[in-house]
Amino acid sequence: MNKKVKVYSTSTCPFCIRAKQFLKESAVSFEDIDVSTNHEAAQEMIKRSGQMGVPVIDIEGELIVGFDKDKIRKALGL
Repeated sequence: MNKKVKVYSTSTCPFCIRAKQFLKESAVSFEDIDVSTNHEAAQEMIKRSGQMGVPVIDIEGELIVGFDKDKIRKALGL
């Protein structure tokens, strides 16, 4: 299972921390993009998702806004 996963997050967001923990526990490798320090990535995230809130999880181009375990599992095929 080698899906490309990006997590747009901030270091202080509790849902971001839980989402990343869930991915780690599920043995899913992901790219963590801190939008509080990477303004280009923040703009890209807002443009693609229409959301300013984090986390935004990109699984093979499918965007999941917020920490929704069921949607994440389904997108990953877990």
